[in-house]
Amino acid sequence: MDTSRRILLAGLAGLAVAPTAAGAAPSAASDDVTVAEERFARMIAAAHAPDVTCARQAERYADTHWPNYVAAARSVIEARA
Repeated sequence: MDTSRRILLAGLAGLAVAPTAAGAAPSAASDDVTVAEERFARMIAAAHAPDVTCARQAERYADTHWPNYVAAARSVIEARA
């Protein structure tokens, strides 16, 4: 599966629990985030970037906004377990 398809599928998986406000505050519990949760949160954030077709912009968006998607990542990881 190519990277763009993975990003798209991860974004779709995180839609149910994604932050509702565009300017939502980052999770205060970002210190206790596991590596898997952070990586998945970054993938979901990249899928929600305004311009998903540009990899650099999606990556920058993910670097900035991944803490907003930690709850979504945790829910998807827990659902898969």
